[in-house]
Amino acid sequence: MSTVNPEPLWRPDPQRTAEAQVTRFQTWAAERHGAPSDGGYPALHRWSVDELETFWKAVTEWFDVRFSTPFTRVLGDRAMPGAQWFPGATLNYAEHALRAASSRPDEPALLHVDETHEPRPVTWAELSRQVGSLAAELRRLGVRPGDRVSAYLPNIPQAVVALLATAAVGGVWTSCAPDFGARSVLDRFQQVEPVVLFTVDGYRYGGKEHDRRDVVAELRRELPGLRAVVHIPLLGTETPKGALDWSALTAADQEPTFEQVPFDHPLWVLYSSGTTGLPKAIVQSQGGILLEHLKQLGLHCDLGPGDRFFWYTSTGWMMWNFLVSGLLTGTTVVLYDGSPGHPDTGAQWRIAERTGATLYGTSAAYVMACGKADVHPARDFDLSKVRCVATTGSPLPPDGFRWLHEEVRDDLWIASVSGGTDVCSCFAGAVPTLPVYTGELQAPCLGTDLQAWDPSGRPVVDEVGELVVTNPMPSMPVYFWNDPDGSRYHDSYFDTYPGAWRHGDWITLTSRGTVVIHGRSDSTLNRQGVRMGSADIYEAVERLPEIKESLVIGIEQPDGGYWMPLFVHLVPGAVLDQALLDRIKRTIREELSPRHVPDEVIEVPGVPHTLTGKRIEVPVKRLLQGTPLEKAVNPGSIDNLDLLHFYEDLARKRA
Repeated sequence: MSTVNPEPLWRPDPQRTAEAQVTRFQTWAAERHGAPSDGGYPALHRWSVDELETFWKAVTEWFDVRFSTPFTRVLGDRAMPGAQWFPGATLNYAEHALRAASSRPDEPALLHVDETHEPRPVTWAELSRQVGSLAAELRRLGVRPGDRVSAYLPNIPQAVVALLATAAVGGVWTSCAPDFGARSVLDRFQQVEPVVLFTVDGYRYGGKEHDRRDVVAELRRELPGLRAVVHIPLLGTETPKGALDWSALTAADQEPTFEQVPFDHPLWVLYSSGTTGLPKAIVQSQGGILLEHLKQLGLHCDLGPGDRFFWYTSTGWMMWNFLVSGLLTGTTVVLYDGSPGHPDTGAQWRIAERTGATLYGTSAAYVMACGKADVHPARDFDLSKVRCVATTGSPLPPDGFRWLHEEVRDDLWIASVSGGTDVCSCFAGAVPTLPVYTGELQAPCLGTDLQAWDPSGRPVVDEVGELVVTNPMPSMPVYFWNDPDGSRYHDSYFDTYPGAWRHGDWITLTSRGTVVIHGRSDSTLNRQGVRMGSADIYEAVERLPEIKESLVIGIEQPDGGYWMPLFVHLVPGAVLDQALLDRIKRTIREELSPRHVPDEVIEVPGVPHTLTGKRIEVPVKRLLQGTPLEKAVNPGSIDNLDLLHFYEDLARKRA
């Protein structure tokens, strides 16, 4: 990794820096809590890590977190796993999410957009009323603190109402998107045994209606602990027998009552992708998520009243939970339910324009697809209100940074962020007061002691290492469901470096303080003892116009050798002839190194992904090593299982 200081792609102007909430927080924290007044963000970050308890106490005061009973101290136990945050404190997440209802009742809390791209508002007062009505009905149905409430819903206002009503009564929320098949949903929900299920009759995607009533019927049969099923007629069908009607449960004019729960009381269950077994059921706490998301959305994303927050996501991905938390900062949240590319690739930009989004988040893959599809956002849409475009899901390649800079605006804050479902937050990413360097994340986040470690556990700078977090974060899981002795939780993050969180990504921390993500370390490419990230190869190869997507795998051979094939999915009409083969290899050699050049380039009918859109490297590696399909992958976690048969057949031929 070069330590040369390139010119940044973007710098915030002095006015933006002065007005940023993180700047005002630093000045205030210097007066009240001994934070450094000079040195800008790097000094604030160092203080937030060195004085962890003081920092998080300051966050609670800055955002006026309401503790109904006070905490005895900030950290009762800081050991990982098992850190104990704010012992003694009680609060409620939903109460904080609805605070703007009293001061700005008639302003929009939500803007709902479907494939017509016409935004429809839900005011703070209406959102609060519906939450109050539904929470009262949940209590009437016998839902008590700790009971699980599940949802098979798209990204619609009803999902937000149901989440907040669940949190208001102290229930534990869990959701899947309606494009998940019954097996995928049951792999998740059967683990937590919900007592209520919110469902739709179907959803609209890509201009078509998709009826899901058969799936809902199967879920009802296979979840025996359900006391109630609530029907939302998105496609206009009748309420099925034995189900409750959504409109009847949300009709009352009722103020919400918020159950005051301990800081570490479960708020929701999120799920890992589950590609190699049952998905991990990750439990995060009311207090931990409240604090982490206030910090992330308020200080890092610089959101507040007057902002409009749009992130393209589904209810099956942690980014949906993160999006809903925009309400904590008084921000208007934009919910888009539909295809990211309907009726054309520019769809998300059109939604950003029509909703007046100030922060627009999407996937790195969408940005790269726009570049290939010759989309021109600034030419075709009024994006003058968009201050920041953020990306996640995979590292944003340098070409993606340059494309956004050139095609959206040269004065655009580009925030590539990286974190995980495991913490429902970011380890590194957006900082409104720092410059943006092409291909790099701006900095580690506040309160996060992010380091890159070599195999012996030594921190390295300007070198590739394992992503490690050496202090606890409030949103780290309080536990996994169905993991009574905590062994699965421990083995997931703390097995390699005891007492430190190992996330499973290769990263470089540069001497400038920026962060580069290279890809997953559990599917590591390791040639002649040199570790390489798959993301670097994808970035180089997928610039070629003929290549739609790629997948690179490194496999240790029984004879001690190493086989590294590159699989390429071509755009329609392209042919993998010798000329393209030579160009692929030359591109990798020139942009990366001869060591990165694959042993073979193989055309494939498609690249398989998890249900949240991440390409699956480890299961494909296992298939190519001869593991049977049923043992290599959890079929319910894959977007197109048929694609895996290609890799299975290839392994058979090679054997």
